Amino acid sequence: MSLISEFKQFAMKGNVVDLAVGVIIGAAFGKIVSSLVENVIMPPLGLALSGVNFSDLAVTLAVDPAGKPVLLRYGVFLQSIFDFLIVAIVIFIAVKAINRLQAAPAAAEEPAAPAEPPRQEALLEEIRDLLKQSR
Repeated sequence: MSLISEFKQFAMKGNVVDLAVGVIIGAAFGKIVSSLVENVIMPPLGLALSGVNFSDLAVTLAVDPAGKPVLLRYGVFLQSIFDFLIVAIVIFIAVKAINRLQAAPAAAEEPAAPAEPPRQEALLEEIRDLLKQSR
């Protein structure tokens, strides 16, 4: 089997396609969460903390030869941590809900009643019982 045909077989498996769709949706979801954190959550949080803008939080390390300050921008890092935490919480809630939905039908099913024995066995049991009575 050639390398190209092996790769084609691998790429067309259901799991790989599902994974690709998940990655694409995850990237789009990440952008939405980043916008939520940056534009909705952080401004009120900064206002509550005496007007702090997290994206402006930085420490000046030095000045480069062009005269521009070299900054350690830890505020942007904090904002990324908030992004991650929100994504992690939402994914946890979603997985928990999906697991609950998958487990509910299995628990709700009642065990099936035992099947009735075939007609021949029922007749043989009747004969056996009659023979026991006649003794």
